[in-house]
Amino acid sequence: MKAIMLAAGVGARLSNNDETHVPKCLLQFDGQSLLARHIEILQTSGIEKLTLVVGYRADDIRDELIAIDALDYVETVVNPDYRDGSIVSLSCAADTMRSGADILFMDADVLCDPALVQKLVATHENSHILYDTEFEPGDEPVMLCLKDDQIIEFQKNVDIECDILGEWPGFVKWSPEAAEKIAGIIERFVSEGSVEQPYEQAFREYMLNPTSSRIKSENITGLPWIEIDFPEDLTRAHNIILPLLKA
Repeated sequence: MKAIMLAAGVGARLSNNDETHVPKCLLQFDGQSLLARHIEILQTSGIEKLTLVVGYRADDIRDELIAIDALDYVETVVNPDYRDGSIVSLSCAADTMRSGADILFMDADVLCDPALVQKLVATHENSHILYDTEFEPGDEPVMLCLKDDQIIEFQKNVDIECDILGEWPGFVKWSPEAAEKIAGIIERFVSEGSVEQPYEQAFREYMLNPTSSRIKSENITGLPWIEIDFPEDLTRAHNIILPLLKA
């Protein structure tokens, strides 16, 4: 299994458009960067290679890879158009998506329990997505909606009747077939000029296609994790999530 992680964005909501701010993957937690933590989790979970898409302050991220001796493990791919939507960043990892391997996709700005990765690595399902039913309502969470154990919606601001509604923590395993088809969807979006879109739109199109292979969904409510988008998220990460992870 290979991993793809997106770390190209500016993180403007966290930094208030201050572009002297470090990339979010270089935020420090207990003396370790978020990136170093992710790589450690991936390596100990048996992931063979990480494709890391970079853009904003890419040299700083490469310096961190050197410092943690991860250059042999991580393939960096540069997205020069990192101010566009995240779908452009994921398009830069097309070779990995089409490599014929199972793909573990994860966001770089999530402080989380290693179990989120380990659950996806251990599964025998072709494709496998996680969700958390404890969430704060708002415009930011990407929501997974299930009815009769089937995914019926995947996006922000959902308004649909469902059996289960949960926040997606940014982790999913794609089978080789699914990854290939999603790469094609992303290629179409970009070629049509829809470069402002988030990558979740490509995932959504695949998930809601009735011809797509079944995707297992798993409730990870109770495991500590947080996506760091705003200053208050960073405060919560340090004050609440990190102590839970250390415990």
